[in-house]
Amino acid sequence: METAYIKTPLGIAKLVGNEEGISEFIVLNSEEIVTDVIPEVLEDAVYQINEYFEGKRKAFSLDLNPEGTDFQKRVWKALEEIPFGKTTSYLGLSKTLGDTKAIRAVANANGKNPLWIIVPCHRVIGSNGSLTGYAGGLYRKQWLLEHESPFKQTSLF
Repeated sequence: METAYIKTPLGIAKLVGNEEGISEFIVLNSEEIVTDVIPEVLEDAVYQINEYFEGKRKAFSLDLNPEGTDFQKRVWKALEEIPFGKTTSYLGLSKTLGDTKAIRAVANANGKNPLWIIVPCHRVIGSNGSLTGYAGGLYRKQWLLEHESPFKQTSLF
């Protein structure tokens, strides 16, 4: 596995992967030293992530290889189907997976997503529209949703 630390608007992010795909992308709460030379196997991911933050990319085209249970992988696959700029609820995600009673398991799997932003777990909100839990912190979730919103707030001053 190769690792790179890159600067994002949300903080320093850790990117891990190999020839089989990207296995982890998380934003850290600590300051790591940004990687000077990106490993070749991670170059395309870094390029696409930078495009996303620049507002030039709405979907990722990467080979993914996260570690998780079969159920978690099903949930993460369903997350990839949530369109850019849209949200769904945990209940809606449970319905997509065919079992509304699995809402807590779906929420738990969502919280264990190791591929933040690439697999858009930030697009899942509470049924009442609230910004419920996000492993990276609610301020990051809010930033990501605002970044993807088709309705941009303009400054009055």
